[in-house]
Amino acid sequence: MQRDIQQPSGWLKSSYCDNHNDACVEVSFTERGVHVRDSKDSAIPSAAISKSGWMAFLDHIAARR
Repeated sequence: MQRDIQQPSGWLKSSYCDNHNDACVEVSFTERGVHVRDSKDSAIPSAAISKSGWMAFLDHIAARR
């Protein structure tokens, strides 16, 4: 069964992206979670992540710095 995290509305591009770099991700925040997609091909479905999963991901990234 697929978990419903809502449909994304607006997308934000990573601050590490620029006009010359195609290897970027975009995120869209909803009330129940986060959607992540490849900015090169927005037709591919996004990955839906729960709020707790997103926070765990950010904590992991911060710990590696």
